[in-house]
Amino acid sequence: MRKFIFKDTAKETETILPVTPPSFQVSHGINIETINIHTLGEVILPGYETLSTIKIDCMFPAKKYPFNQPGTNLDPYVYIEKFTKWCDRHTILNFVIPKTAVNEPVVISDISYGEKDGTGDVYATINLRKYKKISVARTDKTGNGLRGAEKAAVGKGNYIIKNGDTLWAICRKHYGDASLVSKLAAYNDIKNVNLIYTGNTLTLPDKSLL
Repeated sequence: MRKFIFKDTAKETETILPVTPPSFQVSHGINIETINIHTLGEVILPGYETLSTIKIDCMFPAKKYPFNQPGTNLDPYVYIEKFTKWCDRHTILNFVIPKTAVNEPVVISDISYGEKDGTGDVYATINLRKYKKISVARTDKTGNGLRGAEKAAVGKGNYIIKNGDTLWAICRKHYGDASLVSKLAAYNDIKNVNLIYTGNTLTLPDKSLL
């Protein structure tokens, strides 16, 4: 039987769903922005990846069934309590389904559950959302904001585009003015300000040259 594993890395524990769900559903996509251009009408601008969602319909058994995973706790509300606490506490979990592409950090966005056949078994739907860590810049010792590298004067030359970068964010960080995005794009011969590629190099001229 395939295992659905939730790993609480902070506490170094793992929980396996007691009954293998009959199915699961993963949603993956990108942001799409629709704009209206004179003489062309509507066009779309493909954006960055959206955070994946995973939906699982599962059962927490109250009886000993031959399809239960080894070590199953036959009090289904022990599992319900654990999952609701993870949800309420925003616990970051590593969710793994062996021999599939599913192996990523997630949080539980919601869980619904109930009984329906008089056996005491609990049926639940668990919705997961992929977790992405955000790096926050430190303030300097005076508490006055950005680090020295982020305060540095522009015109430092080249910048390697990193995953998650946008031209707006780069202009705001290096020039303190996100409205320069179209000028920076033109300077680098970028036709679509919404489309830049990780690993490519941007030239960052002095602000006076934009």
